[in-house]
Amino acid sequence: MVLSVLSEQPARTLQMSTLAARTAASLSRLSHVVGRLEKRALITRTRIPGPGRRTNATLTEAGYEVVVAAAPGHVAAVREYLIDELDPQELATLRRIGAAVDTAVKREQADAGSAPPPPPKAAGTHDTHGRTAD
Repeated sequence: MVLSVLSEQPARTLQMSTLAARTAASLSRLSHVVGRLEKRALITRTRIPGPGRRTNATLTEAGYEVVVAAAPGHVAAVREYLIDELDPQELATLRRIGAAVDTAVKREQADAGSAPPPPPKAAGTHDTHGRTAD
C-alpha cells in the first residue's frame, strides 16, 4: 500500500504524516514499514528543512518498478476474486459503497489538512499501472 500510494503522487513523494493517513497506519508503524522498504532500496527518506521533525518518503525507481510489475497480477486477482463473482446489481452496490468510502476518506484528509488524491478515472480507462478504473 505504501508503494502504491507513493507511486501516484507528484515526484512520488509524500510527507510521512500524510502517508500514514493515506495508508491508515500510525506514524510508528509506518516508520517500521518504510525502514524495511528503505533497506530494500525501494524508498528513501529525507528530512524536511525547518522546524519540527518532518520527513518525506520518496519512491525510488526500483520501488516504482516493483509497483508496475505487481499491477497486472493485482488487477487480475481483484477481477477474479471480486468483480467476476458479483452480478450487476451487486456491482452497483459495490460502486455506491466505494463512493461513500471515497467521500469519507476525502473528508478525513480535508479535516487533517492534506490534499485529497486525484479523482478516480472514468470507468474503462487505465491508469499508469495498467489498472482499470471500473
